[in-house]
Amino acid sequence: MFIARREKYLKYLDHESISLFFSGVAPQRSQDDNYPFSVNRNFFYLTGIDQENVCLLMVKSLDKTESFIFIEAIDPIKSLWTGAGFSFEDAANISGVSLNNVKDIKELDTFVSQMLSTSRRAVFGELKTAYLDLDRLNPELLDTKAQFYAKYLLSLFPYLQIKPNQAFLATLRTIKDSAEVEAIKKSISITKDGIKRLMKTMKPKETEYEMEAEFNYVLNKNKAIPAFGTIAASGKNATVLHYRNNDTVIKDGELVLFDLGADLDHYSADITRTIPSNGKFSDRQKAIYEVVLKTNKDTIEWLKPGVTLQAFNEYGRKILIEGAKSLGLIKNDNEIIKYYYHSLGHYLGLDIHDVGKYSEPIPVGAIITVEPGLYIAEEGIGIRIEDDILVTKDGCINLSKDIIKEVSEIEAFMKK
Repeated sequence: MFIARREKYLKYLDHESISLFFSGVAPQRSQDDNYPFSVNRNFFYLTGIDQENVCLLMVKSLDKTESFIFIEAIDPIKSLWTGAGFSFEDAANISGVSLNNVKDIKELDTFVSQMLSTSRRAVFGELKTAYLDLDRLNPELLDTKAQFYAKYLLSLFPYLQIKPNQAFLATLRTIKDSAEVEAIKKSISITKDGIKRLMKTMKPKETEYEMEAEFNYVLNKNKAIPAFGTIAASGKNATVLHYRNNDTVIKDGELVLFDLGADLDHYSADITRTIPSNGKFSDRQKAIYEVVLKTNKDTIEWLKPGVTLQAFNEYGRKILIEGAKSLGLIKNDNEIIKYYYHSLGHYLGLDIHDVGKYSEPIPVGAIITVEPGLYIAEEGIGIRIEDDILVTKDGCINLSKDIIKEVSEIEAFMKK
């Protein structure tokens, strides 16, 4: 699988080039304590290796391609403190890279310098371009290993062309293979069990963080972790899109919005359900909920490959506008921004807001969230309903269809 992914990636590249991907390292938290390590997703997609301080190097000459893995050799002393990590044989077996091409990370700089040097062209010939994952959200962030290495290469070889490779990976990662779909389905299944536990245990006077703990219990039982900071927002808190405090006492009669997901082996679910704290919707809550639910269901039924994300967003927005009018919330279309202020969905995969070309039509094989919402601060009501959808050649499949969302189903489940 990883060999096939690398072969697809290499087709995008110029000949006479190298590509480097770094797994990353955990940043320092304080003193000798680091934050938990989270592997670079492009590196993981191409290798399957989940370990710090590893590099994948790929070469594409005029007549052949080859891959190399550079990884830390097992240190007996370090093994006593933090574990041995992967051996060279493990790295070869996981990634599909030949064992002969798995080397000590300490050799990386010398190996690259020799490949690019004008005096060492016997194996791959002249290499003119280096591709690195140079993605950066804003200029205030510290340099990644790839950004640092790009500067290092230019200091040695100023004639070398440095090019970004993340756009190629975005194209590949948008279309999920069967292994990725199954991985996401597993994460959705764990998330479903977590939501069921929330619905079984929730009652007024509990706190939002206690509900988060109930969800985390299910994740821990399944060797999963939270895919992102769980949102457990009761009452007016649910009108804040990325509410994260989770520290409020849940009142009787309030709705509680749960936006959450399990992450198993780096593939995540992203699900939102809105639940009545006492197990029963009021008439007003039900009326608003049904508008959001109709938008969710109708958009999922409409979704198909080839439509643009702009058209997808507009389709759902129009349904919400008509629903908001029927509820007496708005009179004019442009007033919807007061009660609905986000897009309808995003790609899902190795990242929660996954990579993809958002300006291009949705392809077959993409997984996209459908998450309409209405947020009425003056009524203390925020409702969002989110499902994870696999786009197929015939339309789409709701991967989270088994997580109940009908009013009657929710009330019956909580009553029982």
